[in-house]
This record gives sequence, structure tokens and C-alpha cells, in this order.
Amino acid sequence: MALRIHEAWILLFVIPGLVTPAAINHEDYPADEGDQTSSNDNLIFDDYRGKGCVDDSGFVYKLGERFFPGHSNCPCICTEDGPVCDQPECPKIHPKCTKVEHNGCCPECKEVKNFCEYHGKNYKILEEFKPSPCEWCRCEPSNEVHCVVADCAVPECVNPVYEPEQCCPVCKNGPNCFAGTTIIPAGIEVKVDDCNICHCHNGDWWKPAQCSKRECQGKQAL
Repeated sequence: MALRIHEAWILLFVIPGLVTPAAINHEDYPADEGDQTSSNDNLIFDDYRGKGCVDDSGFVYKLGERFFPGHSNCPCICTEDGPVCDQPECPKIHPKCTKVEHNGCCPECKEVKNFCEYHGKNYKILEEFKPSPCEWCRCEPSNEVHCVVADCAVPECVNPVYEPEQCCPVCKNGPNCFAGTTIIPAGIEVKVDDCNICHCHNGDWWKPAQCSKRECQGKQAL
């Protein structure tokens, strides 16, 4: 009986030496709370530098893959140094553009003003109008107004008048000229007094009338 007790003590001393740290499987034991938190943090804040690229929405792209980092960004290539993005030369926005959208790599004009402004009024494209009796204007597709001012011919009279809604002056009584202080019609001889008969120069209305003296009727009466 004493021998068996002695053998039991020997086994108690020998068995602990057989159980080494390598024999313990850590997977059989749950990690403590601190280890779990550290593991979760690594999953959330993965570092993709040199391995891939991440866009604004959190999607990961492989090296060499083409992608759009954000909704209004230009396309990029994923490289080990990070995204290398295109920088295209975007077309210029029309100066009369009233609505610009930034939904892509380049801004895009969605609406251009389709009228012209002139002296406080709006006119449609290609509309023709007369802001004054002497002007003829048109609203061009460029939203600019081009006008032509009437080139009036020189009136053939010394007393032209301006009629309403007409640009150029008119000779209401036809061509004429001055004979002294008297206005006489062109094309005929006019007896301006008892001694003088006058007529206008042909085509030279601005020159004084040519007059010739004749025997005065008063002398003949004497």
C-alpha cells in the first residue's frame, strides 16, 4: 500500500512537465474583450496603400483598375501611389449659360438664354424689330442684337419734314429751292415779282434759283 502511494506522488511530479505551452491551443479559448476590440478596429480601418484604392463610397479597387472616385470626379487609375486621375481640358461654358450642372468630370451647360435684351426689352432669337424709326435690328443666335441705322438720302427740297414713324425726312411738296426768301417749285419758271422770273437749278436744289429780269409790268403801265 505504501508503494502505491509513493508511485502516485511520482506521477504528480512528472505529469506537469509533460504539459508544455505549445500543447495549449489558443483557438480553444475565447479572446478577451481587449483583443476583440483590437481585431474589429483592424477590420474597419484597413490600410489599402500600395494594395488598392478606395472611392468616396468605400468601394475598393484593384491596382490598375479604372474608377471614378466620386460622383463629379474625373476617371482615375488605381496605382501603388494612389489614384492617378485624368485632367481633361473641359470645354468653356457659354457666357450666356443660365444652368450649369456638375454631374461629371467637366461642368455641362444645360440651358442657354434663348433671347436678346435690348433697351430693357426681350426679343426671341432671329426676331427682327425696329427700336426707332431709323433702326432695323435682329436678335442673333449668339444672343446679341445687331442693328443697322438707315442712311437717309439728301432731300431735294429746302423745307423737308419728318413724318411720324418715318426715319428719313420727306419733301411733302416736291423738290424746290430758294429764290431770295421765296420757295419756288423745281422744274418750272416762276415769276417771283413784277421784274424777275426764276427757276431752280436742275438737281442742285441747294443753290439759289436762277433768275432773269424782264421789263417790269409797272414801267410798261406808265
